[in-house]
This record gives sequence, C-alpha cells and structure tokens, in this order.
Amino acid sequence: MSELAERSGVSAATIKHYLREGLLPEPVKTSRNMAWYPPEYVERLQTIKRLQEERYMPLRVIREVLGAGARVPRSSLSTTLPDEVLDRLIEIGALSEDAGGFGPEDVRIIDAIGRFRAGGYDESIGFTVYDTLRYLRALEPLVREEVDVLSERLAGEERAADIVAAGAEPLRELIGAMHSKLLLEEFARRQSSNGDVPD
Repeated sequence: MSELAERSGVSAATIKHYLREGLLPEPVKTSRNMAWYPPEYVERLQTIKRLQEERYMPLRVIREVLGAGARVPRSSLSTTLPDEVLDRLIEIGALSEDAGGFGPEDVRIIDAIGRFRAGGYDESIGFTVYDTLRYLRALEPLVREEVDVLSERLAGEERAADIVAAGAEPLRELIGAMHSKLLLEEFARRQSSNGDVPD
C-alpha cells in the first residue's frame, strides 16, 4: 500500500477509501498485512484523482465512467474469512455470488464481517454468520417501505436514479449512526436498571 501510494501520489487513506467505494478492484492478498497491486492501479488512481480535482466528478459518477463496479472473484478477495463462512453467508442470503464473483456491496459485507471477527465477534464467544440473519430480517421490511416511498415520491422525476445514487452513502452512514446510538442507549438503560454503573 505504501509503495502504491508513493508511485501514484495518492495517500494510503484515500486508496483505502477508493477500495471501499468500489473504484478499484480488490487487490490480491499475499499475506495477512500485504497485498499485490498490479501496475495498472497507479494509472487508475491518477485518473480517479484527476477526474475528481479537474472535472469535479463525484465518486459514484467516476465509478460508472470507469466501470469499476465489476464483480470480484472469490480468489481475489482480500479477506481472512474462510470459504466455509462465505458459503454459509451465501446460503442464508447475506451474499450473492455468481460466475463473476461478488458485487461491490457483497465485498463491503465481507469486509465488515471480517472486521467484526477481527474485533472479537467470533465463534469463541458464540457469534456466527447466522447472527447476520437478525440484520437481514430487520432490514427487509424497511427496504420494502423505502422502495414504496421512493417510487411514490420520485415517480416521473428525471433525476430519480441520480437522487437514489447520491443518497446511498449518506443513508449507509445514517443507519449506522442511528444503530450505534440506539445500541449504546440500550446498554446504558439496562446497566442502570440492573444497578450497574456504566463505564
């Protein structure tokens, strides 16, 4: 990553952001903390920066222009999740894999689950991939309602696709922030009702 940042003139943090946003294909993981980035990454990074800075293009438009939403083959995933975990996530509907591999949102889910496990949410304390079902079940009715609302409010709106695309990242942040807030409040409530003093 540091070598790629030096050669491209783009910071490592920005490169990681581009990877999360699906602007770059996933690199080939060579070890736990190392990955191989093909030489074409340098040119692609410079193109992304140029489109951002000179043409003021938002990342979602750049992604469409560059066609970076391509599927990622399992063999190219930079994850510590074993194949059997990926298979179980597909089985329960949390991931979708086809002949081309995983889509950008699937890669985000895989990355998030990998980070959960690295942070201690693993089988040793009872967390399994089946815990993701709780989120799937909670989100399905929300998504149905959201599509109903968007369909009604954006009917006939020429910019409908742009509006939905522009709202994707803020919505992800909004849901994450609301979930964290509610989770912390519920923990505090339960600690106070049990007579425990929260840290």
